Amino acid sequence: FKMSAPAGRGHKPLVERPLSKGKNEVSLSAFCFLFSEMVQYQQNKVNTTQELEKKLAENGYGVGLRMSELCFFREKNAKREIKIVGILSYIKDNIWKTMFGKPADSLERATDKQDEYMIHEKEPLVNTYISVPKE
Repeated sequence: FKMSAPAGRGHKPLVERPLSKGKNEVSLSAFCFLFSEMVQYQQNKVNTTQELEKKLAENGYGVGLRMSELCFFREKNAKREIKIVGILSYIKDNIWKTMFGKPADSLERATDKQDEYMIHEKEPLVNTYISVPKE
């Protein structure tokens, strides 16, 4: 079975085209609307704040995984990091910049746990347009 759709005059099929750099920005209103809808959708499916946090974390994991793959494939001489601090630094600098227009403010190690790190943003864009539901 071979899929053959008309590719147009002299154009390659979409799957054979190289990954482009793409436009590296999304309108703030579109982002806010999509984020708000995602939160509201999950709020309607859960009963507690803990369940909501879990569902949003699951959504965030999927988005983060796809963004990391996309950023890696778009970079020319990218090497995959294998150490945790290197991976987190790549997320803080490259992926964060792609998603939010600037690198995160800092990468911090937890004081009480040696294997826990936090990517810190002084003014997180996502917190600007949401409020925590009452239990």
